[in-house]
Amino acid sequence: MRITRHFNTIFVIVNVLLLMASARFSLSRSLHPILKRPHFSSYPSCPRFAPKVLLKSHPCPLWSSSFSLCLQTYHRSTSPYLYSSSFSSCSSLSPPSMASSVSVGDNIESNPLLQDFDFPPFDVVEAKHVRPGIRALLKKLESDLDELEKTVEPSWPKLVEPLEKIVDRLTVVWGMVNHLKAVKDTAELRAAIEEVQPEKVKFQLRLGQSKPIYNAFKAIKESSDWHSLSEARKRIVDTQIKEAVLNGVSLEDDKREQFNKIEQELERLAHKFSENVLDATKKFEKLITDKKEIDGLPATALGLAAQSAVSKGHENATAENGPWMITLDAPSFISVMQHACNRDLREEVYRAYITRASSGDLDNTPIINQILKLRLEKAKLLNYNNYAEVSMATKMATVDKAEELLEKLRSASWNAAVQDVEDLKSYSKSQGAPEADNLSHWDMSFWSERLRESKYDINEEELRPYFSFSKVMDGLFNLAKILFGIDIEPADGLAPVWNNDVRFYCVKDSSGSPIAYFYFDPYSRPSEKREGAWMDEVVSRSRVLSRNGTASRLPIAHMVCNQTPPFGDKPSLMTFREVETVFHEFGHALQHMLTKQDEGLVAGIRGIEWDAVELPSQFMENWCYHRDTLMSIAKHYQTGESLPEEVYLKLLAARTFRAGSLSLRQIKFASLDLELHTKYIPDGSESIYDVDQRVSKKTQVIPPLPEDRFLCVFNHIFAGGYAAGYYSYKWAEVLSADAFSAFEDAGLEDTKAVKETGHKFRETILALGGGKAPLEVFVEFRGREPSPEALLRHNGLLPATA
Repeated sequence: MRITRHFNTIFVIVNVLLLMASARFSLSRSLHPILKRPHFSSYPSCPRFAPKVLLKSHPCPLWSSSFSLCLQTYHRSTSPYLYSSSFSSCSSLSPPSMASSVSVGDNIESNPLLQDFDFPPFDVVEAKHVRPGIRALLKKLESDLDELEKTVEPSWPKLVEPLEKIVDRLTVVWGMVNHLKAVKDTAELRAAIEEVQPEKVKFQLRLGQSKPIYNAFKAIKESSDWHSLSEARKRIVDTQIKEAVLNGVSLEDDKREQFNKIEQELERLAHKFSENVLDATKKFEKLITDKKEIDGLPATALGLAAQSAVSKGHENATAENGPWMITLDAPSFISVMQHACNRDLREEVYRAYITRASSGDLDNTPIINQILKLRLEKAKLLNYNNYAEVSMATKMATVDKAEELLEKLRSASWNAAVQDVEDLKSYSKSQGAPEADNLSHWDMSFWSERLRESKYDINEEELRPYFSFSKVMDGLFNLAKILFGIDIEPADGLAPVWNNDVRFYCVKDSSGSPIAYFYFDPYSRPSEKREGAWMDEVVSRSRVLSRNGTASRLPIAHMVCNQTPPFGDKPSLMTFREVETVFHEFGHALQHMLTKQDEGLVAGIRGIEWDAVELPSQFMENWCYHRDTLMSIAKHYQTGESLPEEVYLKLLAARTFRAGSLSLRQIKFASLDLELHTKYIPDGSESIYDVDQRVSKKTQVIPPLPEDRFLCVFNHIFAGGYAAGYYSYKWAEVLSADAFSAFEDAGLEDTKAVKETGHKFRETILALGGGKAPLEVFVEFRGREPSPEALLRHNGLLPATA
């Protein structure tokens, strides 16, 4: 994701569906919960319905100062019409003929966005299709909504089913467009989306504020039939009522007009913020011709730098002789921070990285200020004290509970983080580093990597040959078979794709019947693809949207990462971090694909409270340290040799390396997010950067530089679904660690027990979707409420015997 993101209601749903588009699940409120959704990135993750109808993806969290693969994106897709009876095998369905023969232009009849298809025609949709396609779609949906409001009755067939069809169609088409913007960005596509976006938001606002629909849901709630409804249907009704209120349905005309203007502007600002981040990241390029300047960079990084140079016109660039192009794209930035012996180079690249999108035409500072101001105005209109209260209205936690958890984790992490810094000072001093007594931010990752190598004799770059992309995916799919009883098969060629590197897969149950599909776009493409990792839905499981009226439509997901691409005759060789990222996004995808919920508005990742949506993704990361799983994927790409046992043991021991520092970093992001959305006063005496520095004093052993402008690239909370919700990563981490401890309790080496526990996990956490409250789902799986003990133990912040 991702999505996800992975990871609200019809508005949310529309927004989820749309916005999940973050990530990698990201949520944003707009019209309906379905359009809203999480993200999941991301690991982010993660992703609902709201004028922020950008369904967000589930992006991954921001791990460490040198690992920002999990920044986010937003775009929500939902589209194909799949039903199991027509998908008897993964190869039985030919790609839609329209996907390869559509003519373009303003001809509505041939516009690929408006065609009927089984899989989205990602290969032929272009910027010129967006304006006429979206406008024609909105015109049709306006007509459908008019008809629904005239004929609506407080019953499922006369209310929820036609509503789901409207929401789904919008999320399908808009999600397709927004997804392409995230993975195949062009100036023309941006301009087209920007032009029609206000029209889309206007429709979403009308849908989310529809009083006939709102009153019909209230009538269902108050009817004598209420107690006979299924739990999932009750959740849908309750969510729709709550979301309608949060979308301004109860506001008087003048206040509703003000509310709608705010939503339109927030949507525009979020898009602009994200575009500025992408453009600022692409803007920095440093060409190096003297190899001494990049001494220490591993062969993989040199190859990537040469490849970047070739793409910029230096046709004869090679890994051995250069020239080499350093960028701020994650694989390049991380390599420099961790391995470049040239301290001046590290400083230059670091300073460029932390000041992205903070000056000139790409300055996000005024955008942030306006976003925070408008969110507060929106909260006041809805009679909330601050925007965090609005955000928490659809989550498991409250502001107080979130702050309480963060403080508990901060206290448990602080001393360990202080010791981390002392260890780096001592080690760098022992190596004769002149900077040892005054380590700065651009030294931390470099000396951390040297200390890790010294302490555990592990070099991440030297591990790459053991983690080839194909082996990692084979091992991941085998794990899914063991835990959840599913088979995953390549289905390349079945569905159109947006890039030749994209893979397509079919998921089958134990009987061999297809139950889901997913795309995977694994490699970094800095010139056109957003940074980060995310999962998003393409289409959700749905009984109402079945083609044949009997079998439910099958879910489809996409996973997006930005890992190191193949170079020359070498396959994509992954770092262990990249392996964890893939496992994370796959966890989001599993919750989307293995749902057994047929009510489309709460199927898969839809309707799940944002702070619970990261559970499956973070749960899956734990398996990267499971011996049998790791050994199944860690095979040398040339010799086939398994990762040596002693290296595995060192990798396991290194799992808690600098755990205190990494925990504090996440807590800093979450605390800063809550502070900006609770106590911060826009245009007051304190600037956003003052708040950053103040929060950092409690959450960072080494405070940020005065010129640090990280907030200007904090996509999660300013362009994603994590506003007043970044704490969700830690909240869900408690849930995921406790869930994994169920497997530890059963015995990780007991195959039968692991399969039984995996089956139970699938039938609860993965199957029930948003049709049941997440705390109830967790208790059904675990037999009790969650405890943070497992998380602290896994991070080495609690004695193993505690």
